[in-house]
Amino acid sequence: MIHPLSRGLIAWSLALVSISAVLASSVASNASNDCQIGAYRFSDGEIIDVARSEGDTFRWRKFDGTTGILHKKDDGSWTSTLGWTDRPDGHTTSFSRCANGEIEFDGKKAHRITFDVTDTVFEGRGGIKLAGRLVMPKGENSVPIVVLVHGAERESARESYSLQRLLPAENVGVFVYDKRGTGSSEGKYTQDFDTLADDAVAAMREAKRIAGTRCARIGYQGGSQGGWIAPLAATRAPVDFVVVCFGLAVSVIDEDQQEVALEMRLKGHTQEEISKALEVASAAEAVFESSFTKGFERFDAVRAKYRNEAWYKDLHGNYTHFFLPYTEAELREKGKEFVWGTPFRYDPMPTLRAVKASQLWILGEDDLEAPSAETSRRIKTLIAEGKPVTLALFPHAEHGMTEYEVASNGERVSTRYAPGYFNMMLDFARVGRLSGSYGSSVIVRP
Repeated sequence: MIHPLSRGLIAWSLALVSISAVLASSVASNASNDCQIGAYRFSDGEIIDVARSEGDTFRWRKFDGTTGILHKKDDGSWTSTLGWTDRPDGHTTSFSRCANGEIEFDGKKAHRITFDVTDTVFEGRGGIKLAGRLVMPKGENSVPIVVLVHGAERESARESYSLQRLLPAENVGVFVYDKRGTGSSEGKYTQDFDTLADDAVAAMREAKRIAGTRCARIGYQGGSQGGWIAPLAATRAPVDFVVVCFGLAVSVIDEDQQEVALEMRLKGHTQEEISKALEVASAAEAVFESSFTKGFERFDAVRAKYRNEAWYKDLHGNYTHFFLPYTEAELREKGKEFVWGTPFRYDPMPTLRAVKASQLWILGEDDLEAPSAETSRRIKTLIAEGKPVTLALFPHAEHGMTEYEVASNGERVSTRYAPGYFNMMLDFARVGRLSGSYGSSVIVRP
């Protein structure tokens, strides 16, 4: 199975790449009635999370970053395949006692971890009612709380974010909510960062209200598109920390340009060919930015100019490739479903400079969906300016902070999460800084 992070137009909007999509799971309250789903603890303290995956399969994850897909056999047993590949990895699971809160993984028993769960409805911008959930470790102790800020996905976060179990299993609370137009929340789906930032602030305040004295610290974790929104929310109401995972410190337009250039370079094309590809991408971006109302004459002209050149077949980008096969009439019609209020020219740097809370930026060096080179450079600039920002760059990590291999067809296939990635988020939520090492990451501290 090819990693879903590399699919289609939604890859542009970073829908399948936010930590929300990479960490697909079921709701913390197990409302799906799949008794397999949950976070489990072994007798030695190790934690494993089991989440619903595609079809009748389940995904398991551990804090060390290992993960796989569980497939049911005819005899009722379950065997695992490595990461997002289809290769057996030798792991086995038994769910025969999951209704009693117990599973076996590789012959070792693990018991489901229970949490204090509060479902709620709160008001976002304009009075839109949003469905949320606070998931806290059992007990009365004060703990840090992480508000999970959406990427661009369209599914329910309450049904698809396994961080709502993974973090509470390690004594860090989580508030998860369905953004407007998704799941059980009202409103129309949008990618307007301004609106979504106000909704994130409302979510943070609702989490604090419910948690009361149990809230020791509170902040945001935003993956992918959430990397634009979480810092913006942090400038509108005080928080203690912001964690951005595989996000961008450049505009949406710049992101597509950078992806086109990077992909063409990796395929061995010359700078002249890359410049031509960027010319086509620029014309496609103009059509998208206009909400499919203008720019077609220029787009048609550059396509006609270059479509017979050898490099043209390798032109991709986050969304440019989606438009290439279609006529103006087809694009005008298809484009109606992609008018989301996206702020294509939003420059995040003034916002990042205005954030007073400690920021942690976690980036993958080999990210194709959100190329990290320019973003890393800009984050280092903020650190040099004395801002309370930490940068962690993971080598050989893809969008979603997954390590990968290259399949025979040239596609990347993810095998696991980068070691140290999950623990890094935990530590920053707890104390607002990193200490020691986290896998092979290279860390630049404030």
